[in-house]
Amino acid sequence: MSAEFFKVEGVEAGYGDIQVLWGVEIDVEEGEIVCIVGSNGAGKSTLLRCIAGVIPAQSGRIAMRGVDLSGATPDQVLASGIALVPEGRRLFPGMSVKNNLLMGAYLRRDKLIRKDLEFVSSIFPILSERMKQDAGTLSGGEQQMCALARGIMSRPALLMVDELSLGLAPLVVEDLSKALLNVNQSGISILLVEQDVITAFELARRGCVLESGRVTISGFTSDLADDQTVREAYMGI
Repeated sequence: MSAEFFKVEGVEAGYGDIQVLWGVEIDVEEGEIVCIVGSNGAGKSTLLRCIAGVIPAQSGRIAMRGVDLSGATPDQVLASGIALVPEGRRLFPGMSVKNNLLMGAYLRRDKLIRKDLEFVSSIFPILSERMKQDAGTLSGGEQQMCALARGIMSRPALLMVDELSLGLAPLVVEDLSKALLNVNQSGISILLVEQDVITAFELARRGCVLESGRVTISGFTSDLADDQTVREAYMGI
């Protein structure tokens, strides 16, 4: 096991005088899917925003392949190989699907961008039919596909996905889950924040529960799914 691929150690963060995260620790191994679950307001999105450099960590350490990213800007985090698919998709309306995807590659200077456009089109075939369409006119599921594909276009080593299933029908979530597994099998590690605990546990190998900004339990998702407290609080069982 190599826990040094990506690691969060003792991170605390918040907004102004309001502290949201308290000593959070989590790691992702190369090639792994790890999930973070918890109720609304637990700090899940704040953690991803902190990792992405959108908000600063007040203390603690965030490291990618041993490189300390504490205090890094969003551009520096992206250049290190970490991409965020934000909650709510956050596409650029008024721009075509293709241009939204190309925005994901804005830091790149290599010659494989066209190849990666073909790759994301193979994972999300509907996008190949929508390349010239205004991204703001896509259905909710298609917008989530576009947001995921835009993240992939940065060629990340670690893709962070904030609320994959938010506001989407079960069949759409099932298709997105299959696509995310294909993304992972292509070599991209995934850190998934998800309120749908059953979906999260089906996708991820390991996970943690975040409550009031603190990790209260972590481990293999098969074990978490058998934990009676987790089952009662988050799975309705």
